Amino acid sequence: MKILKKLGIIFSCILITTTTFTGCNKSQGTASTSNNKETSDKVSNVNISYVKAPLNVPSIIEKKKNMFEEEFSRKDIKVTYHEITEGSKMTEAVAAGSLDFCNAIGATSVILAAANGVNIKIIGMYSRAPKAFTIMVKDPSIKTLSDLKGKKVVGPKGTILHQLLLGALNKESLKVEDVQFINMGIPQGVSAMMSGSADAALVAGPAVPQAIEKGARVITTGEGILDATIVIAARGELLEKHPEIAKTYMSVHNKSLEFMKSNQQETYKLASEETGLSVDKVIDMYSWYDFNPSITAKDIEELEKTQQFLKENGMLTKNVDIKSLIKDISK
Repeated sequence: MKILKKLGIIFSCILITTTTFTGCNKSQGTASTSNNKETSDKVSNVNISYVKAPLNVPSIIEKKKNMFEEEFSRKDIKVTYHEITEGSKMTEAVAAGSLDFCNAIGATSVILAAANGVNIKIIGMYSRAPKAFTIMVKDPSIKTLSDLKGKKVVGPKGTILHQLLLGALNKESLKVEDVQFINMGIPQGVSAMMSGSADAALVAGPAVPQAIEKGARVITTGEGILDATIVIAARGELLEKHPEIAKTYMSVHNKSLEFMKSNQQETYKLASEETGLSVDKVIDMYSWYDFNPSITAKDIEELEKTQQFLKENGMLTKNVDIKSLIKDISK
């Protein structure tokens, strides 16, 4: 209970998805007490987070096509989805034993949780989508990143978007102190930008084309600044006792990726229905994403950069061994 209390304090102001973004929107639900009364030889229930935004197509396909249910039912295992959109809420549920798999969670959340003693491991990459994360403005006088000096910028603290802001400022030889950064959720941030009470907003996912339709524009994306790393994470205790469950999980995830390649039109249609975006917008955004689940040397480098970002901004004091945070379940 002490670790949960500590996590609650540390994460209360940190939104992470994706996040998607994972972490950019308010949680729509939380996993409560664990249904997974596992023993040394039997798992009766698998708890999986569900985050559909910004455009988490594999998750949408897996859920709409009942892929996890179909596969795990062969092992007499029930699947329970938990619609948790905040990374910090996911890791709290993992710590409580009530969530087994974080399907699409920001690397920031996983690193913070691990640093605070949560037994959690990264078992695959979910997505890399630097173009899906943006800094937007409406004021026509703001044309470049350097024009943000002295301006009010709003967005979710401790997220990929926050990391994007700092990286973008650094490219212009600016520091975070050179702007007025205010912690704010994406919908609220867009509203502040459109009303003129903020000069720029950190925006991701469907909110980007929606803001463009209202007259805002993008002055930079994450391209060339960061990879916008979203990962697949699992409860460490489950991995230790039942590695075969994680292998089944990843095999289903890979099947969803194969379905997406072989059934593109149906994939676009299902994603459109689930997110409320038009099919055309889904197609446009889909091209921004790399859903390759393999963990590469570059991914590990990005995870190291994310940890450094957290340290430099006072959100992390204890180093995490990134390589030990990754669990290769293929062995």
